[in-house]
Amino acid sequence: MSAQDQIKDTITKNDVVLFMKGTKMMPQCGFSSRVAGVLNYMGVDFADVNVLADAEIRQGIKDFSDWPTIPQLYVKGEFIGGCDIVTEMTLSGELDALFEAKGVAFDKDAANKIREANA
Repeated sequence: MSAQDQIKDTITKNDVVLFMKGTKMMPQCGFSSRVAGVLNYMGVDFADVNVLADAEIRQGIKDFSDWPTIPQLYVKGEFIGGCDIVTEMTLSGELDALFEAKGVAFDKDAANKIREANA
């Protein structure tokens, strides 16, 4: 299976996928850590793909999304963005709205706490 096929398969089979450096329990870069931390704190069930474990996936996800950086968040097969975009969406409430619209379970109180802490 090609890297592109693996990526398509992963984002099709999982509601929320984070392509990241490291894993959700052991991120290997600050940007990946921030996004995984937000998702973990909000109680989102997500699949993590460690791009450091496979060079073809690491380059493949950049080609697939036409986005040059890692991490990359997908929700219900849709590319959402990287660290800056996810951070902005979290603080504005857009990420909550997206999860609600897509039927992804998350802890609304945790999301509000993130916004309160960053107000």
